[in-house]
Amino acid sequence: MNPEPSAVDTIIDAVSAVFMVVGAVMSLGAAIGLLRFPDLMSRMHAATKPQVLGLFLLLASVGLQLRTWWVWPVLFVAWIFQVLTVPVSAHMVGRAGYRTKHLHRELLTVDELEAVVLKAADKRAADGRAGQDSAGQAAQDSAGQAADNDDGGTSAPA
Repeated sequence: MNPEPSAVDTIIDAVSAVFMVVGAVMSLGAAIGLLRFPDLMSRMHAATKPQVLGLFLLLASVGLQLRTWWVWPVLFVAWIFQVLTVPVSAHMVGRAGYRTKHLHRELLTVDELEAVVLKAADKRAADGRAGQDSAGQAAQDSAGQAADNDDGGTSAPA
């Protein structure tokens, strides 16, 4: 009673199986990299690069297996969401790790961020000193005005 699968169905199933296995292996590689790499920067790389490609292959496999056209836009939106959010989150994790010194400097080939961070720290320190100076000056000015306005209560209201 069951009809023989066509050659096209067999090819689609084979491609889907290859996509699923390769996508799963890439996701597994990302997980192993998260556990085994020595520092934050290496782990961040492992969490982003193979994970996005592995997810793409798994979503493509799902789309091929379902064999309906309406599922492809949904899968595409899910993949685009990952492509747009994963680099941003990795960037934020990397910056936070750099600023909190959770990295191995000896593993860095070039440290392009050091000058930027030092400049920002110097500017913040200068702004803090300027804020303290202006706050102190304002306190002195208000104290001086209060002393000038205090005439012992002998003046008559105007």
